[in-house]
Amino acid sequence: MAKKEHVSETQATQLLRKHKAEFTEHPYAYEEHGGTAVSARELGVNEHDVVKTLVMQDEAAKPLIVLMHGDCKVSTKNLARQIGCKSVEPCKPEVAQKHSGFLVGGTSPFGTRKAMPVYVERSILDLPKIYINGGRRGYLVGIAPALLTTLLQARPVECALDE
Repeated sequence: MAKKEHVSETQATQLLRKHKAEFTEHPYAYEEHGGTAVSARELGVNEHDVVKTLVMQDEAAKPLIVLMHGDCKVSTKNLARQIGCKSVEPCKPEVAQKHSGFLVGGTSPFGTRKAMPVYVERSILDLPKIYINGGRRGYLVGIAPALLTTLLQARPVECALDE
């Protein structure tokens, strides 16, 4: 059993605890621009089970969150079509931070500063367990994917592209 590293609370873990959601904590050595490949390697899990939280915006600059498998990209064209927008694009890092309240690389869909619509790649909901950012760089939480729909009202979409 790995030694339990204490991780101080984040907005994300506070929200999960408030809703009595079950989660496991997984701190790891964060690498700048390492992405989900690094976290998956550090945790010894499949990168497909690591879910990235992407802050994007529509053509009116309204922010939204997209949850995607770590080893996939988002087809912004398919996403825009499914959610009834003309276009969707990633927010610039400083804009994403303003909307979410998290540093890029540490963005969690739980406990964001601004309430934003959340969209989840449909196949993520079929996984037995996912690893998603817990609100800090180098810190993932393991949760049941159903929490995405129950706590975040995440809407399933199909917009994955293999990396």
